[in-house]
Formats: sequence, C-alpha cells, structure tokens
Amino acid sequence: MNRKELEPDSSPQAAYGARLRSSREARGWKQEGLADQMGYSSSHISAVETGRKIATLRFSRSADRVFGTEGTADTFERQWRELRNGSLLEGFPEYVGYEGRAVEIRLFEVGIIPGLLQTPEYARTLAGGDVQRGAITPEQAEDRVSFLAERQAALVRPRPPMVLVVMDESCLRHAVGGAKVMEAQLRRLVEVASLPNWVLQVSPFEIGARRAFNLPVNLLTLADRSVVAYAESQARGHLEREATAVLPMLTAYHQLQAEALSQATSVAMIEQVRKGIS
Repeated sequence: MNRKELEPDSSPQAAYGARLRSSREARGWKQEGLADQMGYSSSHISAVETGRKIATLRFSRSADRVFGTEGTADTFERQWRELRNGSLLEGFPEYVGYEGRAVEIRLFEVGIIPGLLQTPEYARTLAGGDVQRGAITPEQAEDRVSFLAERQAALVRPRPPMVLVVMDESCLRHAVGGAKVMEAQLRRLVEVASLPNWVLQVSPFEIGARRAFNLPVNLLTLADRSVVAYAESQARGHLEREATAVLPMLTAYHQLQAEALSQATSVAMIEQVRKGIS
C-alpha cells in the first residue's frame, strides 16, 4: 500500500489534510471506517487527507461530529473557514468582519444583484455558472452559497444596520437563470424595499457619464462613525481605511444617490421588469 507523506507546513489545505489523517490514525481507524461514519467515500477521505480535494463546510462539520470536536475552540469547521478565507480575494475576509458589525452599509453594484439581496436560487445559479466554466468546483459553489447565507443572516440582529443600495439598471436586465429565478429575485427586491432599514435605488442607463462608479463599491460606517471602503476587480479586492481615500468615495456615493431614481420610482421599474418576465 502506497502511503503519501504529508507536508502540513506547505499550505493550509495540507495542514487540514494532515490533521484529518492524524486524528483518524490516533483512533486506529482505516479510511473506510472514517468514510462510513462521515457519509463519504474512502476515496474522498483520501483526497482530502492528501490535499487533492478541498474540504467543504458540510465535510468539516461531519468531521467535528465524528471526532467529538464540536463546540471546542479548535474545530475542523474553524480550520475550514481559515482555509476558505485564504482563497478569497485580498481584503474580503477582513471586510466581511466589518460588515457584520457595521451600523450603515452602502452598496453599489453593476450587472448582478448585490449579494446581500440575492435569493438562494439566484446565488446558486451564479455559482453553478462558475462551475460550468471550470472556475470553481461543485463543493466550492456550495460553500459560496453557504457563506453568502451567513453574511445575510448576520444582518438580522436586534439593532440591524441601515442598508442603502444603488443598483445599476443592468442588475435588473441581466437574466440569471430562468424566468422563475428572476421573478423570485425581483420580488425579493420589492419586499426588501418595504423594510424600514433598507433603501433601494436604481441607477438608470440614462444617467450615462454621471454615474459615479464603474465597478462595485461597498462602504461601511462603523459604530464610531469611521468609514471603511471595499472595492474589487476581477482579480483582486482592496480594503481601504484611510480617511483621505474613503471620504471622496463617500462623497461620490452621495452624488450617485442624487442622480439615481427615487426608491418609489425604482420599485416601479423593478415591478415593470418583473411583470415582463413572469
């Protein structure tokens, strides 16, 4: 039997696999035995142990259940989250930490519905498209949707943040999935617009060169009234905390809101698009 020697220090993924193997061997279990307990195949266990396959949230929670590490300070789930965050765009993991405790959230998006407003079906369709293109694995797609659900759930708290959203009109016009997915997603936007802590506006195509941003922008106001900004390109993200850089972005956002449609007119446009596809 060939046994691949592991190098835990070579990467977070290798460290995860090495821990899984050592935990299994400490109990005298074969890969087949662990696979039966976790609900996976032995080949899947082997692939995770040797770093050929990335663990998922479901896999990590199953490992915690089997090894009795649930509720401890050093769970497989915690290690998985560190592993997953390491593959995210630079600055994004830190941004999400701020997002979960922001008192005001300002978003601008082009092309797709902002993540915090996406329905699970819409999010799965987007992730599924990336799987079809070979950009991510099905397991990573599952993790992406789960991660988004966690971010959305973090906004539901006793004192929820004020969330202000400006969407380019392309967000409404860009069809993601079939009519059923889009109809439900647009209906979700209308429902959210009725909530007291959300303001939704559409930046119409007619705004032209007066649109302040050409890329998605997130601005967070924290409890101490400081503001952080996050923006990303296709390849990298950047978290900005320096006031000299953030305040001009905040000014540009206010200008964008002034040019965008009012919430009532925006909702009317969303309803018009929704009826056109239903």
